[in-house]
Amino acid sequence: MAQEHPPTATMSVDAELVGSAVTAQIVRFDIPTPTATMHAIEDRYHLNMCLTPRPLSSRGGYAKRWGPHRLERLGDIFLLPPGESLFVRGGTGRQASLICHLDPALVHELAGRPLEWDDQHLATTLDIGSARIRAILFRLTEEVRHPGLGWERMLDFLGGELALELARHCLEVAERPVTGGLSGWRLRLIDERLAEDTRTPTLQELADMCSISVRQLTRGFRVSRGCSIGDHVEQRRMESAKRMLMAGESVKTIAFAMGFASPSSFTFAFRRAVGTSPSMFRSRQGRVLSEGVSASR
Repeated sequence: MAQEHPPTATMSVDAELVGSAVTAQIVRFDIPTPTATMHAIEDRYHLNMCLTPRPLSSRGGYAKRWGPHRLERLGDIFLLPPGESLFVRGGTGRQASLICHLDPALVHELAGRPLEWDDQHLATTLDIGSARIRAILFRLTEEVRHPGLGWERMLDFLGGELALELARHCLEVAERPVTGGLSGWRLRLIDERLAEDTRTPTLQELADMCSISVRQLTRGFRVSRGCSIGDHVEQRRMESAKRMLMAGESVKTIAFAMGFASPSSFTFAFRRAVGTSPSMFRSRQGRVLSEGVSASR
C-alpha cells in the first residue's frame, strides 16, 4: 500500500518590485496543515504585513535567545532584524502578505548607528503597532499591485520613508527602559479580552482586570509593546472585523456587534486603520483567495 504524505504548504509571489534598497512582494500562502518553521535573514530587515487576517494561533519566538518554549502572538505586522532567527508556528488556511526587505545600511545610516537588539526589545518586533509604518506599507502594497508612472522612484521614496520610520521605531525601542513593562500574564489577559469581545474596553476596565492603575497600564503597555494601548486595541478590533468580513457578515451587523453607532462610523474607522473600505477589503481578499484556489487546481 502506498504511503500517503500530508500536503505541504506552498508559497507564490503574485507581484514584486525591486528598488535600490528595498524589495516589496505580495505573496500568497496556501497552508493545509499547521506549520513550524525557522526564519533567518542574514543581510536584510524583513517586514511582513498580513493582508488577510493572520490566524489567531500564529506565534513566534527567538528560540536561540529565549529557548524553545517561549512563543508570543504574531501581530498583523512583524519585523525580523538581520542576523536573527525567528521560529514561527502558524495556523492553516490561505493567506496573503506584503513582504518588504530593506537594506540595513540605509536603516543604520538614517539611525546614525547600527541598531542592536537585546532579548526584551526583540519581543517588540513580533507586533509592530506603529500607525506610520502601517500607512507606508499600505502605500507600498498599492504600488506593487498597480505600478504607476515613475514606479521606480516611488518605490525608492517609499522605501526610504519606511527605513526612516523603522529607524525611529527601533531607536525608540532601544532607548526604552528595560524595566517597567507589564508582566506576561497581564498582557495575555488584555489579548484574551480583546479576542473574546469586539466592543471597545475602557482603560479603567483593562486596568481593573490587571489589578493596576490606568497610569501603570498605559505606561507599562507602551514599554512592553512599543505602541499605545489605544492603538493596540484599535488594531485588534480591526483584525476581528476583517475575520467577520471574510466570514460573510454584513457591514451593518459587524458595526453594531462592535459597538459602533452606525455602519458609516465603522466604515470610517476601518478605512483609517486598514487603508480601504470594508466592502473593498472583502472584494479584494476574496479575489486573492479565489485566485489561490484556481492556481492550485
